[in-house]
Amino acid sequence: MRLLILAWSLLFLCGPAPAAERDRPFIDEPEPATTEGFEDEGRGWKEAATNLPPWPNDGDLIEFSVDGSPRFRYYIDGRHISVGTDGAVRYTLVVVSRSGAHNLSFEGLRCTPNGAFKIYAYGNQGRFERTEGDWIRIRERRHDKLHRDLHREILCRPLEFEPRSRRDMLHAMRARTPDAANTGFLPD
Repeated sequence: MRLLILAWSLLFLCGPAPAAERDRPFIDEPEPATTEGFEDEGRGWKEAATNLPPWPNDGDLIEFSVDGSPRFRYYIDGRHISVGTDGAVRYTLVVVSRSGAHNLSFEGLRCTPNGAFKIYAYGNQGRFERTEGDWIRIRERRHDKLHRDLHREILCRPLEFEPRSRRDMLHAMRARTPDAANTGFLPD
């Protein structure tokens, strides 16, 4: 009996059988993560030529809220929001401070897994002035709630990494107006 207990103890202490090890690669030897099915954010994508939009009319501005930002009011020109042939969403953004200062920018946003945005121009005295900006990854800007919300909640389809339809973008903005943001109900 002692011999049998000793044999079982040795077998238990030596570890699992080699066949059992091959059946458990996810525990003992994890396979590398793949990005199959996700758009590569840098390779194979070519940015389309972009023209500056006209100056926005106040009547075309759609206000939306940004989580955790009561100091500013945010608007997008609903008339000139568009999805380019390269899949980037382009829009005119208006940010108004409590004191009434207006900041305008014409931007693009890519609906990739990490999201990216680019500022093409800033508004000044009724016209846009081009900038030489690069695409900036949203995930790397932890405190940028504006672009994070535009990427996750308004301009892109969640978990699909592609732009919403223009109609759905406008609806998502209107559903996030400051007046309706905390009611629990979506506007008609």
